[in-house]
Parts: sequence; structure tokens; C-alpha cells
Amino acid sequence: MDKQNIVVLYNISNENKALFVEILQSYAALTFLNEIAPEQREQALQDATILVSQNFPQEVSPQQYVSLQHVTFIQILTAGVDHLPFAELPSPIIVAGNVGAYALPMAEHIMAMTLALAKRLLIEDQKLRNGIFDQRTRNRLLSGMTAGIIGFGGIGQATARLMRAFGMNIYAINQSGKTTEPTEFVGTLHDLEHVLRSCDVVVLALPLTNATKGLIGKDQLAWMKPDAILINVARGAIIDEEALYNHVKSHPTFLVGIDAWWTEPFVDGTFRMEYPFLELPNVLGSPHNSAIVSGVFLHATRQAAENIKRFLTGEKVVGIVRREDYV
Repeated sequence: MDKQNIVVLYNISNENKALFVEILQSYAALTFLNEIAPEQREQALQDATILVSQNFPQEVSPQQYVSLQHVTFIQILTAGVDHLPFAELPSPIIVAGNVGAYALPMAEHIMAMTLALAKRLLIEDQKLRNGIFDQRTRNRLLSGMTAGIIGFGGIGQATARLMRAFGMNIYAINQSGKTTEPTEFVGTLHDLEHVLRSCDVVVLALPLTNATKGLIGKDQLAWMKPDAILINVARGAIIDEEALYNHVKSHPTFLVGIDAWWTEPFVDGTFRMEYPFLELPNVLGSPHNSAIVSGVFLHATRQAAENIKRFLTGEKVVGIVRREDYV
């Protein structure tokens, strides 16, 4: 099969559809699955060579995997790809996440959580609502603090730039232990203990893989400063849920911002907490909406389409994931 057939699996707006057409129609045939009759969709999958997916398990059933015999490339609209059934997909398929597509809004969200926690905004707001005017309890100055950013890709680097503007020092962890960004320290996960012990703020912005699941447990939390601030915008499963709850409950000066939860509607169909995190005054939560700003999906669509174009034209594709990291 010489002709390239791109199938967009999810329901797409006209504005986003126009971007795919503008960028890709010169290189391949485009099919939008939601626009064709249900009885035609099986044939569309059989003819597909490239798939564009938002939430693959909800878009393609396991019974349909056998139809993907001609698929060589799957572009995911989200940055994370841990929801894909890698073990069941034909092994030659290349998968790319939409890395960095949501970096700027997520970096702002991380900064907002860090400031809200350090400045005790929710705590003091609640006190005022209860008639308590507490002018004496100190909040914290970010300038001079050290932030450890675990996962120094697009999100981590965008966060570091904002934090530097506040006078913070940056310790970074990535896969290579190298970066062209200004940092006071850069290392790999082998340096996790050093970074956790050294930093006032720790940001989790790395993908959920076999190597990072449960990365932060009881021991790792014990390494951190008693008054550290921990922000998770990555995936809930990177942190041991029980260990975090017990640590936060027993360390009232330890502050946590949670945007990524353990059980969420996108993957699980529902939101659930096994422990009552939001009853604790030192926890700030948000509904995994750190990336959700006006125009973000248009930007993500353009970036995904440009990446598919690179694949079609033989240029270097961004965001290719290693199957062995997930199987």
C-alpha cells in the first residue's frame, strides 16, 4: 500500500479539522472517523496507515486492533501516552506523544500552585471568612528557594524559566543528565535522592512509565525537607497514594499541589480518592486542568499535524516513545 491514509479517530471541531486539512492534505488522504457512517469505519481502519488519537482505548476497541495491519504511525494528541495498550498493538507501529504542546499553560499552573501554597493564600482566605485576621503567621519568599524539576522536557523547562524570574535556583532531572537550559544542577533519576533532599520545591513533570510508576514513595518523601512544596502535574501513579497521604497528614508544614490524580475520568471513567486529601489544609487540588486554556487544543492540533508531516516527508519526528518503557 503506497498511498498514505490518515484517520483521525476522535470527534474534532471544524477549526481543528481545517488545520489538519491545511497541513496534511497535500501529503495523504484524510478521514475523520466521526464523519463517516458506522458501517464504513471498519474499512477506514483497515485502510489506515496513520492514526491520530486523543484517547485510544475509547476510540478503538480491542477487537479492532487486528484491523490495524497497515498502520505504521500513531500520533497522540496528548503529551502522555501511558493510556495506550502497547502490549496489544502490532509491534512495528511507531507511537509519538505530543510533547511540549501544553507546556506554557502547565508551567503557569505550576507557578500558581507554588505561589498559592508558599503564600498560604487558601489558608488565610479561609481564616478571613471565619473572622480571623492573622497578620502574624509568616508566608514564604520564593526568591532564593531551590526548585527540583523532575522531568526536564517542555513542561519542566517552561516552568524553570518562570521560576528563574522569581529568583529561584533550578535543579533538573532528565534522561540524559544534560541540558542547554541554565540550571544549578542537572542529573538523571540516579540523582533523585540528592535533588529531593536539596530542594524547597519539587515539581513532577515526567511521563508515567515502568521506571517512574511509584517513583515517589515513603522513603523518597522522607528525604524531602519537612516544609517542602511538592507539585504533581504529571500522573498520579508516579506517587504512592497512601504514602503521600500519610506523609502530608503527619507533616503539617509539608505542602502539596495535586493536579494529576490516581483515578481520573479520562482513563478510568470516574474521579475517586482512596484517601481524603482535600480535607487537609496543606493540600491544594485542581482537576487535572493545568493545560486547559483557550486555544490550547488548536495549538496542540497544529503541533500534532506538523509532526505527522515530518513523518510523511522523512524528517525527524518529535516525541517518539519507546514501547519497552510501557510494556
